[in-house]
Amino acid sequence: MRGQLADVGPQHWAARTLAEQGKVVPVDTLAGEQGLPLPSSALLVLVQPRPLTPDENFALDTWVRGGGHVLLFADPMLTAASDYPLGDPRRPQDIAMLSPILSHWGLALAFDEAQPRGEQSVEARGIRLPVNLRGQLGVSAGAHCRVGKEQLLADCRIGKGRAIVVGDAALFDGEDAGRITALEALIALAISR
Repeated sequence: MRGQLADVGPQHWAARTLAEQGKVVPVDTLAGEQGLPLPSSALLVLVQPRPLTPDENFALDTWVRGGGHVLLFADPMLTAASDYPLGDPRRPQDIAMLSPILSHWGLALAFDEAQPRGEQSVEARGIRLPVNLRGQLGVSAGAHCRVGKEQLLADCRIGKGRAIVVGDAALFDGEDAGRITALEALIALAISR
Protein backbone atom coordinates (compact mmCIF):
# COMPACT_ATOMS: atom_id res chain seq x y z
CA MET A 1 0.00 0.00 0.00
CA ARG A 2 2.74 2.44 0.91
CA GLY A 3 4.38 1.75 -2.47
CA GLN A 4 1.11 2.36 -4.24
CA LEU A 5 0.69 5.71 -2.51
CA ALA A 6 4.23 6.66 -3.51
CA ASP A 7 3.36 6.74 -7.22
CA VAL A 8 5.12 9.56 -9.03
CA GLY A 9 1.94 10.73 -10.77
CA PRO A 10 -0.11 13.69 -9.61
CA GLN A 11 -1.77 13.26 -6.23
CA HIS A 12 -5.55 12.78 -6.25
CA TRP A 13 -7.45 15.78 -4.89
CA ALA A 14 -8.96 13.62 -2.14
CA ALA A 15 -5.50 12.65 -0.87
CA ARG A 16 -4.60 16.35 -0.70
CA THR A 17 -7.86 17.12 1.11
CA LEU A 18 -7.24 14.35 3.65
CA ALA A 19 -3.67 15.57 4.22
CA GLU A 20 -4.98 19.07 4.93
CA GLN A 21 -7.20 17.58 7.66
CA GLY A 22 -4.39 15.70 9.42
CA LYS A 23 -1.65 13.12 9.07
CA VAL A 24 -2.36 10.42 6.46
CA VAL A 25 -1.11 6.97 7.43
CA PRO A 26 -1.56 4.25 4.79
CA VAL A 27 -2.29 0.77 6.13
CA ASP A 28 -1.64 -2.49 4.28
CA THR A 29 -4.11 -4.51 6.30
CA LEU A 30 -6.82 -3.85 8.84
CA ALA A 31 -5.75 -6.89 10.88
CA GLY A 32 -2.24 -6.53 12.21
CA GLU A 33 -0.86 -8.52 15.14
CA GLN A 34 -2.50 -6.08 17.54
CA GLY A 35 -5.66 -5.56 15.47
CA LEU A 36 -6.19 -2.44 13.40
CA PRO A 37 -2.87 -0.54 13.49
CA LEU A 38 -4.38 2.87 14.26
CA PRO A 39 -5.12 4.68 17.51
CA SER A 40 -8.82 4.95 18.36
CA SER A 41 -8.50 8.73 17.98
CA ALA A 42 -7.79 8.31 14.25
CA LEU A 43 -10.26 8.55 11.39
CA LEU A 44 -10.10 5.57 9.04
CA VAL A 45 -11.21 6.43 5.49
CA LEU A 46 -12.05 3.50 3.22
CA VAL A 47 -13.05 4.17 -0.38
CA GLN A 48 -14.37 1.14 -2.28
CA PRO A 49 -12.01 -1.26 -0.50
CA ARG A 50 -11.33 -4.80 -1.63
CA PRO A 51 -13.34 -7.48 0.20
CA LEU A 52 -12.22 -7.68 3.82
CA THR A 53 -10.98 -10.95 5.29
CA PRO A 54 -12.77 -12.34 8.36
CA ASP A 55 -9.83 -11.16 10.50
CA GLU A 56 -10.08 -7.67 9.01
CA ASN A 57 -13.85 -7.53 9.61
CA PHE A 58 -13.24 -8.51 13.24
CA ALA A 59 -10.38 -6.01 13.66
CA LEU A 60 -12.40 -3.17 12.10
CA ASP A 61 -15.44 -3.91 14.25
CA THR A 62 -13.32 -4.16 17.41
CA TRP A 63 -11.51 -0.91 16.61
CA VAL A 64 -14.75 1.01 15.96
CA ARG A 65 -16.44 -0.41 19.07
CA GLY A 66 -13.41 0.71 21.07
CA GLY A 67 -13.86 4.33 19.95
CA GLY A 68 -12.58 4.46 16.37
CA HIS A 69 -14.28 6.48 13.66
CA VAL A 70 -14.58 5.26 10.07
CA LEU A 71 -15.77 7.00 6.91
CA LEU A 72 -16.64 4.22 4.47
CA PHE A 73 -17.63 4.61 0.82
CA ALA A 74 -19.32 1.44 -0.46
CA ASP A 75 -20.49 1.73 -4.07
CA PRO A 76 -22.59 -1.14 -5.44
CA MET A 77 -21.85 -0.13 -9.05
CA LEU A 78 -18.68 1.93 -9.39
CA THR A 79 -18.88 4.18 -12.45
CA ALA A 80 -15.41 5.75 -12.44
CA ALA A 81 -12.95 4.63 -15.08
CA SER A 82 -9.73 3.21 -13.68
CA ASP A 83 -6.23 3.75 -15.01
CA TYR A 84 -5.32 0.32 -13.66
CA PRO A 85 -6.02 -3.05 -15.32
CA LEU A 86 -8.08 -5.83 -13.79
CA GLY A 87 -6.04 -7.62 -11.14
CA ASP A 88 -3.94 -4.58 -10.24
CA PRO A 89 -4.29 -4.03 -6.46
CA ARG A 90 -4.51 -0.27 -7.05
CA ARG A 91 -7.71 -0.72 -9.07
CA PRO A 92 -10.82 -0.12 -6.96
CA GLN A 93 -13.45 -2.85 -6.76
CA ASP A 94 -16.19 -2.50 -9.39
CA ILE A 95 -18.81 -3.49 -6.82
CA ALA A 96 -18.73 -3.14 -3.04
CA MET A 97 -18.30 -6.50 -1.34
CA LEU A 98 -18.67 -5.47 2.27
CA SER A 99 -21.88 -7.25 3.26
CA PRO A 100 -20.38 -9.03 6.33
CA ILE A 101 -19.32 -5.86 8.17
CA LEU A 102 -22.32 -3.82 7.00
CA SER A 103 -24.69 -6.58 8.10
CA HIS A 104 -22.92 -6.88 11.45
CA TRP A 105 -23.53 -3.17 11.99
CA GLY A 106 -27.20 -3.53 11.01
CA LEU A 107 -26.95 -2.16 7.48
CA ALA A 108 -27.82 -3.52 4.06
CA LEU A 109 -26.64 -2.03 0.77
CA ALA A 110 -29.10 -2.47 -2.10
CA PHE A 111 -28.92 -1.47 -5.75
CA ASP A 112 -31.87 -0.37 -7.88
CA GLU A 113 -31.11 -1.52 -11.43
CA ALA A 114 -33.92 0.68 -12.80
CA GLN A 115 -32.37 3.96 -11.60
CA PRO A 116 -31.27 6.41 -14.29
CA ARG A 117 -27.62 6.47 -15.34
CA GLY A 118 -25.61 9.66 -15.15
CA GLU A 119 -24.41 11.87 -12.37
CA GLN A 120 -27.00 13.47 -10.12
CA SER A 121 -26.81 15.44 -6.91
CA VAL A 122 -28.35 14.21 -3.66
CA GLU A 123 -28.42 15.98 -0.31
CA ALA A 124 -27.76 13.86 2.77
CA ARG A 125 -27.34 15.32 6.28
CA GLY A 126 -27.02 18.77 4.71
CA ILE A 127 -24.16 17.65 2.46
CA ARG A 128 -24.64 17.80 -1.31
CA LEU A 129 -23.12 14.67 -2.85
CA PRO A 130 -22.67 13.71 -6.50
CA VAL A 131 -23.95 10.19 -7.18
CA ASN A 132 -24.06 7.87 -10.17
CA LEU A 133 -25.77 4.45 -9.98
CA ARG A 134 -25.78 4.74 -6.21
CA GLY A 135 -26.70 2.28 -3.53
CA GLN A 136 -29.53 2.48 -1.05
CA LEU A 137 -28.77 1.83 2.60
CA GLY A 138 -31.31 0.10 4.79
CA VAL A 139 -31.22 -0.37 8.56
CA SER A 140 -32.27 -3.48 10.44
CA ALA A 141 -34.28 -3.36 13.66
CA GLY A 142 -32.11 -2.80 16.69
CA ALA A 143 -29.23 -1.20 14.79
CA HIS A 144 -27.86 2.06 16.17
CA CYS A 145 -27.85 3.72 12.75
CA ARG A 146 -29.73 6.62 11.23
CA VAL A 147 -30.42 6.73 7.52
CA GLY A 148 -32.24 9.64 5.89
CA LYS A 149 -35.07 9.30 3.42
CA GLU A 150 -32.55 9.49 0.54
CA GLN A 151 -31.00 6.23 1.85
CA LEU A 152 -27.53 7.37 0.77
CA LEU A 153 -25.75 7.97 4.07
CA ALA A 154 -25.84 5.98 7.30
CA ASP A 155 -24.63 7.41 10.60
CA CYS A 156 -24.00 4.55 13.03
CA ARG A 157 -23.00 4.57 16.69
CA ILE A 158 -21.15 1.33 17.24
CA GLY A 159 -19.98 0.82 20.79
CA LYS A 160 -17.87 3.86 21.65
CA GLY A 161 -17.15 4.61 17.99
CA ARG A 162 -18.88 5.81 14.87
CA ALA A 163 -19.24 4.73 11.26
CA ILE A 164 -20.38 7.00 8.47
CA VAL A 165 -21.26 4.86 5.45
CA VAL A 166 -21.93 6.40 2.04
CA GLY A 167 -23.59 4.20 -0.60
CA ASP A 168 -21.75 5.71 -3.57
CA ALA A 169 -18.23 6.78 -4.53
CA ALA A 170 -18.95 9.17 -7.42
CA LEU A 171 -17.66 11.94 -5.14
CA PHE A 172 -14.15 10.88 -6.22
CA ASP A 173 -14.86 10.82 -9.97
CA GLY A 174 -13.77 14.41 -10.62
CA GLU A 175 -12.34 17.45 -8.90
CA ASP A 176 -14.24 20.63 -8.17
CA ALA A 177 -14.89 22.88 -5.19
CA GLY A 178 -18.23 21.19 -4.44
CA ARG A 179 -16.62 17.75 -4.15
CA ILE A 180 -13.85 19.07 -1.91
CA THR A 181 -16.43 20.80 0.30
CA ALA A 182 -18.49 17.59 0.47
CA LEU A 183 -15.49 15.48 1.49
CA GLU A 184 -14.51 18.03 4.15
CA ALA A 185 -18.08 17.96 5.50
CA LEU A 186 -18.12 14.15 5.59
CA ILE A 187 -14.80 14.11 7.45
CA ALA A 188 -16.16 16.64 9.97
CA LEU A 189 -19.29 14.52 10.45
CA ALA A 190 -17.26 11.33 10.89
CA ILE A 191 -14.92 12.77 13.53
CA SER A 192 -17.61 14.56 15.52
CA ARG A 193 -18.54 12.92 18.81
